[in-house]
Amino acid sequence: MAAKSRLTNLLNHFLPSSASPTVPTQGEGKPIDDLVIDNHRVGRTSWYNHHTLSPTSFLPRAAAIEPDALAIYHRTANNKVLRRTYIEFADRARGFAYFLRKKGYKRVGILCANTPAFLEAIYGIGAAGSINIAINYRLKKDDIAYIFDHAEADSIIVDAEYLDLLDDYRQKHPNVPIIIDTDTDAIEGELSGPFDQAVLEGLQYDRSSGSQGWDGLEVQAPDEVAVNALAYTSGTTARPKGVEYTYRGCYLGALGNVIESGLAYHDGERCKYLWTLPMFHAMGWTFPWAVTAARGTHYCLRKIDYPEIWRLLKDERITHYCAAPTVNTLLCADSNATKLPKPVRVTVAASPPTAHLFEQMTNLNLHPVHVYGMTETYGPITKGYMMPEWHEYPNIKDKYAKMARQGHGFVTSLPARVIKTEVPEGTIVDVEKDGKEIGEIVFIGNICARGYYKDETATRKLFLGGVLHSGDLAVWHEDGAIQILDRAKDIIISGGENISSVALESLLVTHPDMLECGVAAVSDSHWGERPKAFITMKPGSQTTGEDVIQWAKDHPGISKFMVPREVEIVPELPKTSTGKIRKNILREWAKGAKREAE
Repeated sequence: MAAKSRLTNLLNHFLPSSASPTVPTQGEGKPIDDLVIDNHRVGRTSWYNHHTLSPTSFLPRAAAIEPDALAIYHRTANNKVLRRTYIEFADRARGFAYFLRKKGYKRVGILCANTPAFLEAIYGIGAAGSINIAINYRLKKDDIAYIFDHAEADSIIVDAEYLDLLDDYRQKHPNVPIIIDTDTDAIEGELSGPFDQAVLEGLQYDRSSGSQGWDGLEVQAPDEVAVNALAYTSGTTARPKGVEYTYRGCYLGALGNVIESGLAYHDGERCKYLWTLPMFHAMGWTFPWAVTAARGTHYCLRKIDYPEIWRLLKDERITHYCAAPTVNTLLCADSNATKLPKPVRVTVAASPPTAHLFEQMTNLNLHPVHVYGMTETYGPITKGYMMPEWHEYPNIKDKYAKMARQGHGFVTSLPARVIKTEVPEGTIVDVEKDGKEIGEIVFIGNICARGYYKDETATRKLFLGGVLHSGDLAVWHEDGAIQILDRAKDIIISGGENISSVALESLLVTHPDMLECGVAAVSDSHWGERPKAFITMKPGSQTTGEDVIQWAKDHPGISKFMVPREVEIVPELPKTSTGKIRKNILREWAKGAKREAE
């Protein structure tokens, strides 16, 4: 009996916690699913060489390997520099997980800047087996209230700066607990806040209930295809949708970013990742997990501050960051911009970048890693891979033009495809790989989200024909790389000619005095539509809109039918929270709406 018990204990040690495919048969030919030990059925539910995937596991792993490595660097709201090691990071996340377990909170909202509390909450929520609902603090109060209500949040972590954004929500949900983070360097006492107190309460709860530590939490997911986060779309033209992220998808998205953005260093060197990308946007493109998986340092940043970014790049020797083209454009134009002594890998996405921008960045030793994706793909899902022969091109601008393509599917995904649009709905037919035929980009594979929360109709539409539809129009090149031309609604049809606003913007922005450019259609009695450009100029520029039109007429790459009928210089272009130009606002401007950035 004792031997049988030892065998049972040994077997249970190796048993995973969730369902898996059929396992091989036992040595005597008896199927393993017929094996029963101490009333425990073993078989189709178990693999000996299998564990479920959860990105939460990256944190206790990092803390076990390098407990004293610097995990977090942050200048707090009270202007103190905070540094936390991996063991401190892990302990605080574990404490928050036990706090959630004690209170029974299962759907936890986050309304915070890029702070240590945000990172700790991501891991604490995952370890508690709860669902993470991180949302954009730049949204209107009404949208914030709608999202937390739609997601059925039962508790909310909020940065003290954004507490007033919950006014509308709290009126309707006065009983939902609000956990305020004061973002100071204190972990207890007068300067600490409710979030810090929650962490301490959770650690005490763990001690009083047997000190199980991480073993008492869900480091591995019971069900890896269950939802662990709801990432809400921006909702610029309709109510935001809750995109369902799974443990498996987040894990594989994070590993994809470790590989594709080159986060894993060797010989004791580790990446120093600067948080310019909002953590709330598509769960920070999974980089909260990716950087931790690589045991890198998270350099948190409450707000975009270009002089501070340059200070960190120079003094702290940042190695990686993610940012939209507009952030990189303004960073390159900042007065503090100088060529860095060592290369920095910059993961660029959110809107199609221009070859001109990539050339500017490279000249400053900011080397673009061009990726593309959407909220429904956990952020990046394709990469523009740099080919060695591109460096040998006689015209260097040809290299940057190829770098600006959206490229190929991630290592943890399947190849991206471009399909015909002039076919019956739900019909999937690839376009020719000739770089000319225009179609829609679609995806399949591991890092496609599960669907939209409480919206079966939108989910069915998203996956019509068994592929995830992007809504972006592109061509498919002979080498397998995809290249975006536009979203369907942004194509300008002038006299029967299709004009890609993206392509025209990439040409106009090469004007030496121009900073940024957005193009929309205006009505034309003769041609139907013509492009209109809204532009921002570099400080001190005396260039007029008419000057730019004449320059465009003389540009060898801009066809006559593409030349903008009007060019309007504006102080700022309207953008989303991640720096993407809001074409819906530009279209309203083009119709005569009031000119103001939103």
